[in-house]
Amino acid sequence: MAPSRSTMSTAEPTPLDTAQMAARRASVAAAVEAASARALAELDGPVADAIRYALAGEGKRLRAVLLLSAYDACGGTGDATGLAAAVEIVHAYSLVHDDLPCMDNDDLRRGRPTVHRAFDVPTATAAGVAMVPLAVRTADHAARVLGLGSQTRGAIVRTLMVASGAGGMVGGQLLDLDGEAQVLSLAELERIHRLKTGALIEASVAIGALAALATADQLEALRRYGRSLGLAFQIADDVLDVTSTSAELGKTAGKDLAFQKSTYPALLGIPGATAWAQALIGEGVQALRGGGIDSPALEALARFVVERRN
Repeated sequence: MAPSRSTMSTAEPTPLDTAQMAARRASVAAAVEAASARALAELDGPVADAIRYALAGEGKRLRAVLLLSAYDACGGTGDATGLAAAVEIVHAYSLVHDDLPCMDNDDLRRGRPTVHRAFDVPTATAAGVAMVPLAVRTADHAARVLGLGSQTRGAIVRTLMVASGAGGMVGGQLLDLDGEAQVLSLAELERIHRLKTGALIEASVAIGALAALATADQLEALRRYGRSLGLAFQIADDVLDVTSTSAELGKTAGKDLAFQKSTYPALLGIPGATAWAQALIGEGVQALRGGGIDSPALEALARFVVERRN
């Protein structure tokens, strides 16, 4: 149930360092391109082209930036952009499949035609499937470059795959499809989105912590932060779907209404949904502080999640 309290700190909020975020997005984009080049060097044809197309699209790279910020917050000193790229590859795969006619049947993603529109449905489907092992190879390669041992490398890959599989993102997508044209309770809606959207966001900060060899307390604090942030992100997305245009979003606005989906604005109203998202990020920030993690970057990213316009 939506909390009635606000847990946001009364301290002066840390502004988002947009220059740093832009630099990190650029470095992650370069790491994604490098991973794609390694994997696709000997593969030609439409599936390879579709993978390149899907990975080249502009995006917020929020999950990647969260991973890098968590890595820094836990004392990481190496270059973790390869791990961030692995998370972005999984996210890109999810968008390819989410846009398919059997799911959201969308024409626009990140301001460009969706992959199945730019190519065709079989090619887009195959490309999405092929991006999963690409993400695994990318994560393992990046962990090796960081000099991490086999146990930590295994934990990183396992965290990524659990979050993206039937117990996480894919399971949430299935529940989301089953819930179309039904009136869902707030608890049912929350269950869907903690899996579909939240699982990969939580995994992103957890992988950053694992790569930095964080303590158990730090890892748990970051997981709690990620769980709060993941649900807040989806609530904000639902609000934007009814308050923004397709041009602003870079994807089709009004999809939730068209698919007769239960949403947070429909259940709580826009002010109620916005207030819950704000309370959730407050809880996430408090989780960081309670775990001894002092990270202005993570706190600013939490606020960005609910203040963004796309």
